[in-house]
Amino acid sequence: MTRAVFFDVDFTLIRPGPMFRAEGYEAACARHGMSVDPARFDCAVAEAAPVLEDPGTQEYDPELFVAYTRRVIEGIGGTGAQVDACAREIYAEWAVCRHFELYEEVPQVMHALAASGFRIGLISNSHRCLASFESHFELHGLIAAAVSSSEYGLMKPHPDIFRAALRLAGVEAAAAVMVGDNLRQDVEGALAAGMRAVLLRRGALPAPDCGVPVIRSLAELPGLLAASCLSLPADSRPPAERHPD
Repeated sequence: MTRAVFFDVDFTLIRPGPMFRAEGYEAACARHGMSVDPARFDCAVAEAAPVLEDPGTQEYDPELFVAYTRRVIEGIGGTGAQVDACAREIYAEWAVCRHFELYEEVPQVMHALAASGFRIGLISNSHRCLASFESHFELHGLIAAAVSSSEYGLMKPHPDIFRAALRLAGVEAAAAVMVGDNLRQDVEGALAAGMRAVLLRRGALPAPDCGVPVIRSLAELPGLLAASCLSLPADSRPPAERHPD
């Protein structure tokens, strides 16, 4: 029986606001004396994605995220020594909750799960303070355990960060499910730790054949849990996804 539900945070519970969209990058670059083309932003993000998708290490390193941001800035036309300073400013702002918005269904889903007796946890690869996240988005009393990779030292998909969250929540891996938008980090990491998993694939992105349930909105999650559709073997492994989120 599932006793606990753990969530990824970025792009699962929250989405970036204007600060981290094309216009925000353009404004940040302007502050650092760079003129860029915001129309190239989506392509720049896609080209930078492999930096985070397969970094070659599972230890948390701020320089990894700075390198990703630097690549995005360069992709929209930023050049020169000021690129690094701009990237570090944007990285620092990623930790500030006011730059993000909850997906519309999140409060209702969280309250429904808590009311049904599930323990709720957070496992995030960001450097955002998760206590501040809970307070800012008025999720008081709903979160039983929260682990960020910047504090723990390891990033998803390393199974130890999942095990740390399980210990904090006081549940066994077999009684827990991880919900996230990244196949490698959230799904494969959870399965490696003996948990079950659900992949969140918002919008029109194709759903991969990954061996776990795929949902389009967190609003589908309570029904999925109630229908007991998560009886996957703990040692199952999904195939690698070809395209990063």
